[in-house]
Parts: sequence; structure tokens; C-alpha cells
Amino acid sequence: MKGNHELLAWGEAPQTRDSLWRSENGMQPPKRFILADDSLNADSAYQLACEGVGLLWQGDFQNARQLLNAMARRCDRPARKSNKDRNDRKDAAPAPAQQFHLHRQVQSQRARTLGMLIIPLTSHYTIALKRAPDVVDACTEVYGAISADTGDSILSLRALQSLIGAHEWRKKGVFIPALGDAIHPYYGVFSPIRGEYIDLVATTPLPGAALAFDIGTGTGVLAAVLAKRGVKQVIATDQDTRALQCANDNIQRLDLSDRIRLVVADLFPEGKAPLIVCNPPWVPARPSSPIEHAIFDPDNRMLRGFLEGLAAHLEPEGEGWLLLSDLAEHLGLRTRDELLGWIAQANLVVVDRIDVKPSHRKIADQADLLHSARASEVTSLWRLAINH
Repeated sequence: MKGNHELLAWGEAPQTRDSLWRSENGMQPPKRFILADDSLNADSAYQLACEGVGLLWQGDFQNARQLLNAMARRCDRPARKSNKDRNDRKDAAPAPAQQFHLHRQVQSQRARTLGMLIIPLTSHYTIALKRAPDVVDACTEVYGAISADTGDSILSLRALQSLIGAHEWRKKGVFIPALGDAIHPYYGVFSPIRGEYIDLVATTPLPGAALAFDIGTGTGVLAAVLAKRGVKQVIATDQDTRALQCANDNIQRLDLSDRIRLVVADLFPEGKAPLIVCNPPWVPARPSSPIEHAIFDPDNRMLRGFLEGLAAHLEPEGEGWLLLSDLAEHLGLRTRDELLGWIAQANLVVVDRIDVKPSHRKIADQADLLHSARASEVTSLWRLAINH
């Protein structure tokens, strides 16, 4: 359980150990553990993981990485279908929404199974295994500084790999052409690797340059782009502490602290502005990890909240820029008529819509269950105004 100490039992003769289970995505710890080492083969490991048994690794760290890759290959094998299944499904392809939910179920089960390979972490954020990497900096960035209360802990190898990957992204950064510089994302804060929506903000004519609100700023990338374009004051909001820390670091690194002010808020700050920009999560579904909060928006909560509050925070002749992909429409999770209806109900009109085709690599992946929807996807900047 996230943030709590758990008494964990493993082995044929159960022994208990007071240890912290670390899971940033809220995944519950396995109910049963066994000690595992280099003698465990991939088939046995996969079978145990499918049964929900935690494999507390005691062997070589690099062998654990290889074992995880082997388990992933077994997860990704196509399921064998009986002749009856083939005949039943021959004439009826699943609807896009069904394909999406099936995809999410498969991904969730895959994550749960691969999350059974567990790595021990000492109270000093070190891994007492042969050929283990140095993860002190990566763990400190996510879990905080080491203290007398830190204690030993365990976490899944996949979670540890995510921490390491996020640490590397944070060091390297993501180059943003519109800034001529890099944005450095934190763990759990969405990385601005899909540049088409950033380019839309960088090129669409500004309705004014005095003030802008950036709703749900994340890394701070859009606030920085607006400031670089000449907006004198940008108020950027977010309700996630880690996102605000990330945005603050990026703003300081870009020397924009005098132009951008960060505010803790669920959507809007106080007051009105001639320009309000929002890039809400694009798909109405439930997130299952911190990073997914930037992708999935349950019941279109943030999208609808932005639209419903926009008119009250816009200057009379101002514009709201809604950055939104139509992927949800192609998946059958939201219709264009619904979106237009919410805009009208919020006393708003569409001044213009600027479209761009995304260029991410999944568009070309025909093996992707959602390939058809992704290949049809368009990202848009909706210019919205008050309906006077």
C-alpha cells in the first residue's frame, strides 16, 4: 500500500520483515512473496507472476533485467484462439470503444504481471545486488532526501526502471524548437515530446500580449512559449505539487521568473485575462498511474471544467485556446457533437479551429490495437470566445 509499511511474508517457512512497499501508481503489494535468484527460469517466473506471487530478487541485477524482458515477451504472445472463437469473431470486429477498453485491460494485466518482479532497496537508496546500478539520485528525486526514518523498502523492477528513465529525461531534457532550449520533466509529470500542440501555441496570432493564463501547466512548457512570444505576464496553474516544482525549475532555468507566476489551483486563478490556454488530458478514461493523469480525463472532468469556467475568466474580447486531440472521437469515447454542445452550453463560440496531423511513431505501428484511430488523429487548437 502506497506510503505504508507492510509486514511481508515469503518462503516456504514464512518469515516476516517490516519493509516499505513503494508504488507511485498505487499498485498493491503481492499477498505472497518467494525469494528468487538466477536459478529461476522465465517460464516459471511468468507462471508465478500470473498467479500474483511476488518474486523478491536475490540474484544478479542484470539477470533480473533479462528475466523481466523474457517475461514481457511471454505477456506479449498472441493468445491462442479456438476454432469456435475464430468463427464467432470472423464477421464482427470489435467497436473502437471496445478495442480501447480491451487494450487498457490487456495493458493493466501486463503491468500487474510484470510488476511481480521485486527489487530490495536499502535505507540509503542502494541495491545490495551484484551488478546493480547507482539509483540514489533517481530515488531521491522521487522519494525525497534520505533521513533517519527512511528505512529499507522494496519496489517492482519496472517501477525502478521508470525512476531511472525519468532521472535521465530530467538530466537530458526535451528540446523545444519554439523555445530554442530544453524543458526538463520530472517523474510523473508529462514530458512534452509531442510537439505539434506546442507549435500551435507558438504560431497562432495572440489576441493580446498583456496577460495570459496557462491552465494545468505541467512542465511549464506552454507558459514559457507564451512568455517567449512576448506575453508580459503569464499566470500558470496546477494542483499537483510535483508539477509545480517541475515548472518552477524550468522557468528559472529559462530565466523567465519575472514573466511567469505559478499558482496552486484546480483550473483557474482569480481574475480575468485576454488569453487563457488549456491542454487538458485528451482521452476520457480513468488513469492508473501518475503520468496517466496527463493523458486520461475521467468523464471529461478537466475539459468540461475548463469550458464551463472559461467565460467567467475571459476579458470581453479575449480568447480561450483549447488544445485537444480528436483521438477520443475516433475511439468512440466522445463525439464531436458532444464537444460542440459543451462549448455552446458554456456561452462560447468557435472563432477558428487550427488543425495539425501528429507525427508520433505509433501512427505507423499497424500492430497497435488502436492503429486505425491513431492514424486518423488530428490535434486542434480551438479558438473560443464569449458568445455576446
